Amino acid sequence: MNELIRAIEAEQLRSEKLPEFNVGDNVKVHVRIKEGNRERIQMFEGTVIKIQNGGARENFTVRRLAYGVGVERTFPVNSPIVEKVEVTRRGKVRRAKLFYLRGRVGKAAKVKERI
Repeated sequence: MNELIRAIEAEQLRSEKLPEFNVGDNVKVHVRIKEGNRERIQMFEGTVIKIQNGGARENFTVRRLAYGVGVERTFPVNSPIVEKVEVTRRGKVRRAKLFYLRGRVGKAAKVKERI
């Protein structure tokens, strides 16, 4: 049974790979938005606060501040909605999940840059 599930998931993996990014990195995610019969691409820029699972079910969550309110959005890595991901800045962090950023505002919510 396990072999069957692995075979099905292998078919659903994305053909072109996304760039390597990690927790703490600032990324621009280009997302396909469908409005009625029109389709456009919208950017969502923020800090990656978590990467979950692996394989076909891999997700990553991006957080940004919009007009003083924190907005988080989770994207499946292998989804056709995600057009591309650009890494704008590498972050230097010591944790796998950055949930502590939720309680911080302004400069305290920044992640140091990895050089």
